[in-house]
Amino acid sequence: MAHEGYKIKDLQFWKIIISLGLGSIFIFASMYAVQPLLPVFTEEFDIPVAYASLSLSMTTIGLIIGLIVLGFFSDRNGRSLYIKLSLIGSLIPFLLMTLTDYFLLIIILRFIQGFALAGVPAAALAYISEEIHKQFASIATALYISSNALGGMIGRVLTGYITEQSSWESAFYVLAAGGAIVFFLLLLTLPSSRNFKPSNTSFRKDIEGFLFHLRNPSLMVAFGLGIVLQLSFTGIWTYLPFYLTTPPFLLSLETVSYTFYAYGFGVVGSPLAGWLAGKFGLSKVRVTGIFVLALGILLTMGESIVVVIIGLCFTCLGFFTAHSLTAASVSSEAQHHKGSASSLYLVSYYVGVAAGSTLLSPLWEVSGWNGIVLFTSILPIIYVGWIALKRKRWEML
Repeated sequence: MAHEGYKIKDLQFWKIIISLGLGSIFIFASMYAVQPLLPVFTEEFDIPVAYASLSLSMTTIGLIIGLIVLGFFSDRNGRSLYIKLSLIGSLIPFLLMTLTDYFLLIIILRFIQGFALAGVPAAALAYISEEIHKQFASIATALYISSNALGGMIGRVLTGYITEQSSWESAFYVLAAGGAIVFFLLLLTLPSSRNFKPSNTSFRKDIEGFLFHLRNPSLMVAFGLGIVLQLSFTGIWTYLPFYLTTPPFLLSLETVSYTFYAYGFGVVGSPLAGWLAGKFGLSKVRVTGIFVLALGILLTMGESIVVVIIGLCFTCLGFFTAHSLTAASVSSEAQHHKGSASSLYLVSYYVGVAAGSTLLSPLWEVSGWNGIVLFTSILPIIYVGWIALKRKRWEML
């Protein structure tokens, strides 16, 4: 007989939250750690911006492949195994990257690291849905998603600060050490699965499940929105260090890294979005979040650093509001194969990361920061408007 799941009053509930939260913080810190380092890479390795940005986009491609492959295996061999392997597989490349003088090897190692990083996001939400009482599953999920934003913030701030004080190699050593600590803490605290049931579905059936969702217009809208939102958001944060380290700001890398504290608005944005959606409806709050995102991006064109920082705060608040509600809508829209629907949304989300980090480099070379800002602010609005016109009502967003 299956266990009903841990409740919020249970110690095991909080062990799960702390374990997965720490794992998620390390995973997303590792993924986005290179973003503030791109100007350093272009100078130290004498490479163009587009080549340097591959250190993020190739990680993302590895992550996308890992989400599909490791998600398939976690359905058959258990969740906690792949969560633990993910942490080990993610910290080792940091150590190896410090030993090479060739940026191509760094890109290859980042691709491998991206594949390993996927183990936690591929299994964590399924683990929560299986082991947490359904009454408290939404709270656990919101806390987990908040840790994603917190990890992204910590990774960017930490590497920027340590690199300015010492070197990017030192920053990677610190991240690897942090990953080792998280791994051992997780070994001690993450409860064993009690409700996991191995799937007997063939890989072909899983692929059919993916294809089933690609024929659902509502889900296709959500997947497209995932790409658009993340492309705009990643585009801003990828080229921000280049912008702020040049005139008229001429900020140090350490100072630039502090701007990533704006992610704190993302940490509170996800649970706040869920509460507001319960009062005013998911669609209205999501569209509002998209407009807040666009407004925040436009504010970063200001010549005052204060205005730029305010814009970044609005950008984070709007993005995480729209992103968390879109992720929630995928689960509610999918009538079958809910797991594969969530995986497809994550894939679309990270396609946006890859596109925002590398495909916008020609725009940066030609039009600079203003070109990046105008494109990334207008794109989500155009997408929302196109869907609204096509469906004739906001509720179908």
